[in-house]
Amino acid sequence: MTTNQADREQADREQVLRDKAVKQLKKERDFRGHLLVYVLVNAFLVVIWAISDRHGFFWPVFPVAGWGIGVIMNAWDVYGRHEITEEDVQREMDRLGK
Repeated sequence: MTTNQADREQADREQVLRDKAVKQLKKERDFRGHLLVYVLVNAFLVVIWAISDRHGFFWPVFPVAGWGIGVIMNAWDVYGRHEITEEDVQREMDRLGK
């Protein structure tokens, strides 16, 4: 392998890493925005409930819980999932082959 090819391969690997990093940073930024909107909208709904019927049924529980499931799934996607590696693929192929 020539030095020129090695340099190109190194540059390609760095570009792939950079693209992954940018994608992850965008996902994190989008999640923070989602979380902020969730908190603000649900706080507003609780305020409406408190002003209109504080002693009645706490109806904001439905949007808080329903939307909360979406926020949790979004957080899992951003922070909890790992990318599928070649090792994962090989392990699954071995498992299926048995």
